[in-house]
Amino acid sequence: MISNNLSKIQKPILKELKDFDQVFKDSLRSDVRLVDFVIKFILKQKGKKIRPLLVLLSAKVSGEINNRSHRGATLVELLHTATLVHDDVVDEAAKRRGLPSLNNIWGNKISVLMGDYLLSKGLMIAVDGEDFDFLKTITDTVRRMSEGELLQIYKTKKLDIDEETYFKIISDKTASLIGTCCEIGARSATTSEEKINALRNYGEYLGMAFQIKDDILDFTGTKKIGKPLGGDIKEKKLTLPLIHTLSKEGKSSVNKIKKGIKKGEKNKGINELIELVKSNGGIEYSLKAAHEYSEKAKGCLNVFEDSEYKESLITLVDFVIDREK
Repeated sequence: MISNNLSKIQKPILKELKDFDQVFKDSLRSDVRLVDFVIKFILKQKGKKIRPLLVLLSAKVSGEINNRSHRGATLVELLHTATLVHDDVVDEAAKRRGLPSLNNIWGNKISVLMGDYLLSKGLMIAVDGEDFDFLKTITDTVRRMSEGELLQIYKTKKLDIDEETYFKIISDKTASLIGTCCEIGARSATTSEEKINALRNYGEYLGMAFQIKDDILDFTGTKKIGKPLGGDIKEKKLTLPLIHTLSKEGKSSVNKIKKGIKKGEKNKGINELIELVKSNGGIEYSLKAAHEYSEKAKGCLNVFEDSEYKESLITLVDFVIDREK
């Protein structure tokens, strides 16, 4: 069902997505044998390519997809891939999308350098195309993503993340890049600041809904769908379902829960905490927040005339909320 929905979303720009795949592959070629070998491995780890999809749909709903649109899509996908490679090093992750992670095979040094290489390739594509407006946007996004990650690391050590801090973190870490995808797509096809800002805001709200849903899946998912249950708790991350639950508990209970998380809860403790989150309404509360952001995202599209491209952007919001992985 989920894959069918994604196919429906992609359908209006299927040809352009195939063109992007080739542009993206061509942009990664290197004369250095090791780099070329690692790149081939990265290309095997195919994701949903949501970010290039957003760039191209935003371009199409604003005007027409052109060479600048493809360069923008390549730029954001390279940045996204670079951050995933670096994140796996930081998190000491052994797997990525069911396959061994880059750092698990080649070690941290090569992985960090490959992440740097991917980012530099993206920046060079923008420079060579004289897409300096893209560079300004993407530079600010990298700053926000870095600050969000650092804020989360700092707060995780103390386990004192409140709702305001949580929303700040996910806004910078996740929503900023998704908003950038939509802004770059729009900038490639129109000069209308109204349309550019509308799509930027659409992407930011979509990103917030996406991350909240992702955090919910940590309490409701299963290993079968690829997201291990309680993974965020094991990594000592406080997300919205748990933050809401802690607000409902007494001081002694909160201290006990935080102490258990700091020590590293075992499976039994994690399962008990998941049940506590569910019984305290943490899932429903978080779903309500995700739906509020999704409605805001859809509202941003009111400035555009009805079209199959606008419909795909609306359907993508529902896809994000309804997904189970």
